[in-house]
Amino acid sequence: MNRFRTKHAALAVALSGGLMLVAGGALADDHRPTNTDRAAAADSDQPVNDTWITTKVKSSLLADSDVSGMDIRVVTNNGVVALSGNVETQAQADKAKQIAEEIEGVARVDDSDLTVGSATAGRN
Repeated sequence: MNRFRTKHAALAVALSGGLMLVAGGALADDHRPTNTDRAAAADSDQPVNDTWITTKVKSSLLADSDVSGMDIRVVTNNGVVALSGNVETQAQADKAKQIAEEIEGVARVDDSDLTVGSATAGRN
């Protein structure tokens, strides 16, 4: 691996750690294990590539004004991106999946753990 790719891989690792903490803070206290959690717990055959993909997906979600990126958790394992969290509309869920699918290196996107609607609906 050349120095350019190594340097960016290290940056991706550093960035994803911070972004994952921010994203994790948006999860509910009564959080049950999801496909995203299982993907995060599994060992990857390509951890640097997965970290880069996670960072790129998260930053792309944050940059898109139509998607509430801070409410979406992103985990990548062997090129499979798992999205979880809460979005306000189905259009946001569809857009989040589309954004993730367009990232180089993504093999598949699992959005089955994205919830449409308010995370705090019915809570006081």
